[in-house]
Amino acid sequence: MSVTRRTLLGTAAAGLVPASGYRAFAQDKWPSRLVRLISPYGAGGANDISLRILAEQLERSLGQQVIVENKPGAGTRIANELVAHAAPDGYTFLYAAAPYATAEALFGKLNYDPRKDLQPVAMAVVAPIFLIISAEAPFKTLPEMIAYGKSRPDGLTFASPGPGSQPHLAAELLFRDAGVKGLNVPFRGDAMAYTELLAGRVDGTLTAISTALPYVQSGKFRVLGVASAERSLIYPEAPTLREQGFPNVVAAGWYGFMAQGATPQSIVDRLQDEVNRALTNPEVKQKLFVQGLEVRSGRAAEFGKFIDDETRKWSALIREAGLKGE
Repeated sequence: MSVTRRTLLGTAAAGLVPASGYRAFAQDKWPSRLVRLISPYGAGGANDISLRILAEQLERSLGQQVIVENKPGAGTRIANELVAHAAPDGYTFLYAAAPYATAEALFGKLNYDPRKDLQPVAMAVVAPIFLIISAEAPFKTLPEMIAYGKSRPDGLTFASPGPGSQPHLAAELLFRDAGVKGLNVPFRGDAMAYTELLAGRVDGTLTAISTALPYVQSGKFRVLGVASAERSLIYPEAPTLREQGFPNVVAAGWYGFMAQGATPQSIVDRLQDEVNRALTNPEVKQKLFVQGLEVRSGRAAEFGKFIDDETRKWSALIREAGLKGE
């Protein structure tokens, strides 16, 4: 076969294509292999369950295998750091949780920069948190609970998943605004916290209604309110804490997708669109609702602003209350 001058020139020109050109070509083909979604918690919790629901839908729409990897520990920092230091190729994403916005304020300098090493892709869901007490408690309403706390030298004790968690921070807001002393008692998981609540060794907790509902329905727990701006469709019987005189006590767990900070915009945009599309699926919405989760779709910029607002709000409280991570 003869080699023409035109062939030689074409081959030479192809050799001059910059690396960025190959990257752009690769981005157009994304995804071409397995995609990893990193959960900062262990299996079985709301973060893990909701991510698996969404991963199944994303696998269908992306046409590639999508797997969930659980990397729990250190107040979500292990998972955050893993994705922050991952290759920016669009094959490793973080399913960030609310402690992402409080890590720096609680723990000081991190092994990653939350503003540069990670970037928002799309918010996914919100987990409203409800104020729960034992049905055997010596108080039946929020005002009675506050009065009870003020009558005791040590104030109120609240169970939480740990320092800097949304239940913990919401409780700190309530203590501050109610003018009552409060002690956060951390537990590993709802089951242990509920055992202590039933035994009367803690006065209350702020938690997802999905795990508490069986106790509520059996008459063992009482719901005093929800720490949301508006009543939750998940359990509309519960008045907001705002309605009960505490307008600042607004908090919720939240989860959303983030990418390594240098991930190409085209990939971020594609995943953003696919996540938002998945969240409009009636079957997906119903599965999340059953888990006590509310859909919160939106663009990457909106999610970024939300994280910035959360970081400012909770960092101020953490400094004011003198809280430190463990």
